[in-house]
Amino acid sequence: MPKLGMEPLRRAALVEATIDCIGQAGSLDVTVGQIAARAGMSPALAHHYFGAKDQIFLAAMRHILTLYGAAVRDALAQAQTARARLEAIVQASFDDGQFRRPVVSAWLNFYVQAHQSPEAQRLLDVYQRRLRSNLVHALRPLMPAGAPEAADTLAALIDGHYIRAALGRGPEQPGAARDRVLRVADLLIGGRDAG
Repeated sequence: MPKLGMEPLRRAALVEATIDCIGQAGSLDVTVGQIAARAGMSPALAHHYFGAKDQIFLAAMRHILTLYGAAVRDALAQAQTARARLEAIVQASFDDGQFRRPVVSAWLNFYVQAHQSPEAQRLLDVYQRRLRSNLVHALRPLMPAGAPEAADTLAALIDGHYIRAALGRGPEQPGAARDRVLRVADLLIGGRDAG
């Protein structure tokens, strides 16, 4: 009989192992057996908790998105001005927990999987809508007429940094990526600090 409370711990271990395996491989070309071994359990147990590899990967992305959402909310709670809200969103996007090799690799593979899986596409759509909404809300006091277009530009730049980092062509340090996005934001806003 399994110990009570082991399922959440095992699921969490499998999720972390999935992120690590994808980061090491740089692709979804990992097996449930590799993921399970990294988590210290049998492939049968991994299948029991999640079913197919795609479900384990989606659980890993939900975990990444949950951590990202919490980082954004925490950062926004500290922000007192519109500019500070913008900085908080960008900072959370390049937080040390997010902009690290295994997570960046997971994101790249998530973009690809969204083309093949309706469930992954829905999850990606939720992320993109929230990011855009947060950016528009932060930008509107700084540039009322251009906030939606600027939000789209900054969201694309954030995602682009993840893609470039996954391909080994972007800044490795989260601070460098964050600073580039904020410099572009300043250009879009026109250098004004309105909030």
